[in-house]
Amino acid sequence: MVMSNERIRTIVGLIGNVISFGLFISPSPTIWRIFKNKTVEEFSPDPYIACVMNCLLWIFYGLPINHPDSTLVITINATGLILELIYLSSFIIYGKSAHRKKIFSWLAAELVVLGAIAGFDLGFFHTHDKRSTFVGIFCVVFGILMYTSPLTIMWKVITTKSVEYMPFYLSLAAFLNGCCWTTYALLKWDWFILIANGTGALSGFAQLILYACFYRTTPKKNSKRPESEVQMA
Repeated sequence: MVMSNERIRTIVGLIGNVISFGLFISPSPTIWRIFKNKTVEEFSPDPYIACVMNCLLWIFYGLPINHPDSTLVITINATGLILELIYLSSFIIYGKSAHRKKIFSWLAAELVVLGAIAGFDLGFFHTHDKRSTFVGIFCVVFGILMYTSPLTIMWKVITTKSVEYMPFYLSLAAFLNGCCWTTYALLKWDWFILIANGTGALSGFAQLILYACFYRTTPKKNSKRPESEVQMA
């Protein structure tokens, strides 16, 4: 029995949801460290702020008014949104006043931007194709920003020849997640999911190559530190 293209796409989407959950949960060791030590040290909230906007846009993109039959896109991004807000709460509780000001300012700005996009989308476009195209453009931009946020550490890895702060599990999850959702997009030619996640797969692959190149030259300064406790940016 040959499965239909739609059923295959659903299966790939379910697998993508599982892998995406792994991507969203990958920073949890770092966040646990923050809660445990009651300090954010040198960790940055920037990737989590970017991810909040990315999740909000993909949730809006997947709504029936914009892109019908996208339940899987909504569920995983809603889960990701909750997790990212939990992560940001650690910076609000244990960070400096500058962290709190930055987080609240950016979250407020993101809500304003989302409101403007939603208002323009619902007010000026009246078909699913036009609405999904309009919102999809923003999804691609912020999706690429989310996927490439760990790349800011790559220059540091190259100059120091150390992967101490290279987010290995985040990079691995980004690569697998990008590959899975790229496959999902190809089965129905969803260009917006394809571009964003294709970029994610390439970004994750580049990070993994870099990790492999400099893992042996990384100084073992603190052997007691779990390898999973790495900074996202």
